[in-house]
Order: sequence, then structure tokens, then C-alpha cells
Amino acid sequence: MREMTEAEIEATAAADPDARPMTPEELRTARRVPRVKMLRRALGLTQQEFAARYQIPLGTLRDWEQGRTEPDQPARAYLTVIAHDPEGARQALSRDRPARPAQKSS
Repeated sequence: MREMTEAEIEATAAADPDARPMTPEELRTARRVPRVKMLRRALGLTQQEFAARYQIPLGTLRDWEQGRTEPDQPARAYLTVIAHDPEGARQALSRDRPARPAQKSS
């Protein structure tokens, strides 16, 4: 069996309604896989583990993953930190922080 050329592959895909490239309008309105789900899966964590490790309410995480809500700007920034340094984010949250000294009033 001979290999198909790039043009033949494109023509075959375009003729198949299940394999054709999406139009710009279809791309614009397509439901996207939430990135938080990809991040969680890349870390090999369950929803419960991810939520507990990074102190995100489980219901919020589920809403993000199922597309019911989108993370707001601070949450997106936090998810970016997790993506770049998951262990550092975990350690920062798990450190026992000393109590802040009381401020003296004058």
C-alpha cells in the first residue's frame, strides 16, 4: 500500500464530516478542554488531591473542569504558578508560618 500525499490526506479529511477541519466559527464556539484539568492530570492527581494540595475548594475545581465557571484573574495567576512550579506552590502552602508580631499602636 502506498502512502498518501499531504494533498490526498487533506482532501480525504475535508470529505469526511467527522474528520474535516473546523471552520473559524466552529473553533470560536467550540467547547475547550479546561486547562486546569490538563494541569491536574499532568500532575497525576485526582480532583480531591489537587484541591487539597493547592487549597482550592473541590466544588470550585469541579466547576472549572466542567466548564460551568471560569477561573478569575487571580485564580488564573495562581494556576500559572502551579503549572510552573507545582512543588514550590505546594511547599509554600504547607509551611508553618510563624505568628506575626503584634503591631504597637502609638
